[in-house]
Amino acid sequence: MSISKSSLNIFIKQKEFFESKETLDVSFRIRYLKKLKQTIYQHEDDIINALSNDLGKSLAESYMSEIAIVYNEINYVLNNIRKWCKRKKISSSLLNFISSDYILPSPYGVTLNISPWNYPFQLSISPIIGAICAGNTVVLKPSEHSPNTTEILKTIIKKCFISGHVDVVTGGPKIGQELLTLNWDYIFFTGSTEIGKIVAKEAAKTLTPMTLELGGNNPCVIDKSASLNIAAKRIVWGKFLNCGQTCIAPNYLAVHSDIKEEFLAKLINQVKESFGKDPIDSKFYSKIINENHVDRLSNLIKGYKLLHGGSFDKSLKFFEPTILEVKSIKDKILKDEIFGPILPVVSYSSEIELNNILNEYKNPLAFYVFSNNINYAKKLINRYSFGGGAINDTIGQIVNKKLPFGGIGNSGIGKYHGYESFKTFSHFKPYIIKSNIFDLSFKYKLNEDSFLFRTTKKLIKYISI
Repeated sequence: MSISKSSLNIFIKQKEFFESKETLDVSFRIRYLKKLKQTIYQHEDDIINALSNDLGKSLAESYMSEIAIVYNEINYVLNNIRKWCKRKKISSSLLNFISSDYILPSPYGVTLNISPWNYPFQLSISPIIGAICAGNTVVLKPSEHSPNTTEILKTIIKKCFISGHVDVVTGGPKIGQELLTLNWDYIFFTGSTEIGKIVAKEAAKTLTPMTLELGGNNPCVIDKSASLNIAAKRIVWGKFLNCGQTCIAPNYLAVHSDIKEEFLAKLINQVKESFGKDPIDSKFYSKIINENHVDRLSNLIKGYKLLHGGSFDKSLKFFEPTILEVKSIKDKILKDEIFGPILPVVSYSSEIELNNILNEYKNPLAFYVFSNNINYAKKLINRYSFGGGAINDTIGQIVNKKLPFGGIGNSGIGKYHGYESFKTFSHFKPYIIKSNIFDLSFKYKLNEDSFLFRTTKKLIKYISI
């Protein structure tokens, strides 16, 4: 595939900028992270307006789920960057006597960040923070489905960064595929599993290291001991935040049959309390990204028993918070991540049934358990593989910057946030400085009768040398 001249020029300019070695200076990184924070602050209203236009987000939701998270990330990085960037001295090995051993964090180089439309500001800027913190340059390719946010991203990045340090390339899937043909030093992708596989295939051609932040069929278990009122509140908040277009939202509920009817009544009441009798008029309920996704969601609910909701307006990109019942975990609606305000409910009556449900879709991005039996909840957390999770909460696992965020298997490769972002965008180079003062001449004689061979053979079974 041929690459456009403008994209190629940006790539070449980034290579040249990285080769200038300016980004190796930690003070340089700090200066631009501070400038990024200041520029975002100057454009807060523009960001909020853009998110409202693209996704119908309220002021509070835009600030808390997008802007505040970015500020928190920058602050945490600025407080720790000098410590993270320091060369680390490691204890030496007797086999290297006498030497000084070190690990040096180093940037990969020129990185590509392909970001999604569901949190178009936060998920564009957060990886950039990690890449800059580690000393890389960045080309951002934002989603074409959130054009208003893309425009403000372009404005912020142009005002904040030198061209060649951070640049934006806009366009649809064709531009994304073109960019993937270039020989990047690192690729960071956030989006669907389907597109993630394409990114991985292209990266494999040049053995480019990458992070894939994907989605998942996230289960939410409601044990019969759970506090049902609290569970209903926290599930409704986590599921219908951003109109359900959140990769770590519960994708389905697995509810114990003993408390199913009582819990569903509380769940429906909580939806009404949160968004009113007619959510289309709610100031706190977002909209679907585009009409095609409204069509997709409306087709998903056909033929199902709706417990609540189900109405939609394609022209307004509105889809009501919807709760429905499924007879089996194998139902078609659960084959893929729903990524919208539809919450299927399946019931179980035994641990065997629950195990069969949870084993149907491997490696979700998120895993939630509501139970007052914490030992039982911990047992479930220990038993199943997932990216990140919570007991008696949803979404909350991403708030703490000291916790890594990322998937496993179909839900992703690699992780970031806080120090994990620095680690993701850094290569940790080990090296030693060998002393010339003292030299063990016998080490050069590698035969069965040598002192080194005989001593090593005796010691290695019992101690680390």
